[in-house]
Amino acid sequence: MTRILIPSGALGLGYDRAALARGVAMQPDLIAIDGGSTDSGPSYLGRGVSKYARSSTKLEWKGLIEAAQAAGCPLAIGTAGTCGADATVDWLVEITRECLGELGVTAKIAVIKSQQDAGVVTEAMADGKVTPLPGAPDIDAGVIESCTHIVALAGAEQMAAAIATGADIIIAGRTTDTATIAALPIARGDHAGAAWHGAKIGECGALCSTDPQSGVIMIEFDAAGFTVHPLADGARATPRTVLAHMLYENSDPYLLHEPGGHLDVTGARYEALDETKVRVEGSEWVPSERYNVKLEGARVAGYQTLIMATLRDPRYVENARAWIDDIRTQHAAKVADRMGLSEGDYTCELRLIGAEATLGDLETQESHAPELGVLCVVTANDQAAANEIAKLMNPYLLHHALTRDEEMPTFAFPFSPAEVDRGAIHGFCLHHVMELNDPMDAFQLEVINA
Repeated sequence: MTRILIPSGALGLGYDRAALARGVAMQPDLIAIDGGSTDSGPSYLGRGVSKYARSSTKLEWKGLIEAAQAAGCPLAIGTAGTCGADATVDWLVEITRECLGELGVTAKIAVIKSQQDAGVVTEAMADGKVTPLPGAPDIDAGVIESCTHIVALAGAEQMAAAIATGADIIIAGRTTDTATIAALPIARGDHAGAAWHGAKIGECGALCSTDPQSGVIMIEFDAAGFTVHPLADGARATPRTVLAHMLYENSDPYLLHEPGGHLDVTGARYEALDETKVRVEGSEWVPSERYNVKLEGARVAGYQTLIMATLRDPRYVENARAWIDDIRTQHAAKVADRMGLSEGDYTCELRLIGAEATLGDLETQESHAPELGVLCVVTANDQAAANEIAKLMNPYLLHHALTRDEEMPTFAFPFSPAEVDRGAIHGFCLHHVMELNDPMDAFQLEVINA
């Protein structure tokens, strides 16, 4: 049997220290946590930085190092620093050194790097080893070369190689959300289908329980299945909460694709062992003929400037949509006249904050807000153009009247200057898989002593 202790869905979200202590007392074989994902958009991969605050990351990571030492087991993290780029792996290694120094201990650290050289990916594409996933954009060598960072998602094989070094701490670049959990049970001969299924259920900590915010869970793997055990006070796993997690971030509730094959839970059976624990058996792992890893890449998609105004006059709040439609038409004409740009050369979005900021034109609920924010988002090929387009918008957001025969209104800007330059923005441009001859071909494993 293999016990994996999962403190939370991601490093930086916090965890229940009392529940973590209960998990440590159960003598886990590994403490595993995720470091990030693509959930927060392409900017973090594009820039190679972490979403989470360094102070929070260090505090939580230091606590997990202490927990792993108390449990006498390794500590592993995947997708270090949100995006798993080499720079964020190095960032967490630096934090780890600081933590070890402050704790007065040493550790053997295995580091997996997942970042890809654009030339290598281009060559693989030319050899027919890069394949688009459903909905992937068209790419060519120019798109690949334009990426600021490209990462490959490591699977269980790469994590197992790191664990096999005997490291106390494993810090991995971009990995699948499940690989950090599944690797050790598979390496120890536990049921492969159960290893991948349990890893999927446990990837976000207690999200698979009746108390999703409670964080800490233990998953026990064996030769036939796995058992889910939430550890926070009052948290319970039920067959419903466990099976429901297969729907989380997954287009098919029965199939999950991973490097080297796919998980099929069609025949899985869920049984409540008591009021808190659930037992699962019947999952199947189906190996594939080729070993593919998913690629993620981000590149600069433009430069952005924001400008915002607030409306309080009831008439303008009530007619806000007509007001911004008129502004959009007049502003586009002015940009064409003053800057010689057509609407294909830039984008200018006007969003009603508080009424339809989330869904935009898809919104179906009527708003009765007494005050609205109007956010203008300008994206252009360079920052100077974005700022200039926003400045042409400035007078409209401050003084534009609904009709020509009424007094000029005055609205409010919450900032001065009203234009806020965001700098470069990034977009994902790779949603492909790359075939490898050997699972380690696209990854670098290094062991350091600290």
